[in-house]
Amino acid sequence: THRDGKPTLEYVKGMPKTFASMTNEQILLFAELEIPEACRECIVRDVMAVHNIEYDEAMKVFEKIAKTNREGMALAAFPFYLGFGIAVTAGYASFPLVFHKETVEWFNEAFVTSELPPKEDLETYFEVGAASWGWMEPLLGHISFFLLCMQFSRAQLQNLGIRPYFNWQKERRSRYLIQKYPKYDAEFLANYSRCDRLAEPHDMTH
Repeated sequence: THRDGKPTLEYVKGMPKTFASMTNEQILLFAELEIPEACRECIVRDVMAVHNIEYDEAMKVFEKIAKTNREGMALAAFPFYLGFGIAVTAGYASFPLVFHKETVEWFNEAFVTSELPPKEDLETYFEVGAASWGWMEPLLGHISFFLLCMQFSRAQLQNLGIRPYFNWQKERRSRYLIQKYPKYDAEFLANYSRCDRLAEPHDMTH
């Protein structure tokens, strides 16, 4: 297979180029590393052994399993989308709330009721920002400090290996998949379920 420490041409021609062409040992190794295609391959081969069917037929069964695993995925992902939407919206909204004269006047009238400078001192964006900063500084400053504390606490949870909601929804989904398909290896099903993405499924065509 090797000559002078280098692979021979005959050897490299046999190199597997897809997960389907890999050995069972290679697939199990990659599955432990949470490679989605390897986790898929474990299930496909388990289905083949359980039902005594060929690869293409087993893939059809896997597609049903994958579809089941996606059930409720949008709902599980909703808190992340919500947090993303709130953060982006708040970030962009801060500009008119600080620098846009009409928005600053509306916000002041509705929530602050502070006396604004005369119109001649509100002719530029910087003058408007100076006027609004009296009430926007405590708000933005406190929000920034709060987020800093939350970011620090999140970092400590990650150091401890704790992701409360994220891990909970993954474990709940894997348990559901195991209950739906009790004929197949529970560890294979759980590994595949855990490595499936919330946003969109991995491409399993190769």
